[in-house]
This record gives sequence, C-alpha cells and structure tokens, in this order.
Amino acid sequence: MRRALVLTSEASRHWFRASLPQRRTAFADIPANGTIDWRLTAEDVRGVASTYFATVAAVFAFII
Repeated sequence: MRRALVLTSEASRHWFRASLPQRRTAFADIPANGTIDWRLTAEDVRGVASTYFATVAAVFAFII
C-alpha cells in the first residue's frame, strides 16, 4: 500500500493540528504597510554586550 507524501485535501489534516489556532494571528502586530523600525536601541547593545561577556567568562572558566 503506497500513500502520497502530500495531502490532496486540507480536510484530511491531523486532528491536533486542525485544533491549533491559525499562524496568521502571531503576526498581527506587524504593520500592514510593511515598514518595520530597525533602529538599534540601548537595550539591544546591552543585550549583545552582556551575552558577549557571559560567553567570554564561560570560556575562561573552562580553560582555567
């Protein structure tokens, strides 16, 4: 018995996946015109710096 790898109908989806909410609701906060603010903030710099120093400290802890 051979089965197709691609579903031919959306009605034949798995019951659990059919009960999950649609994915489109996760992106509701993105503006419709497509403009996204990509400015670098102080919180971004602080996050990168703390991650960098934590990684350096962990590497030195394993070396020493």
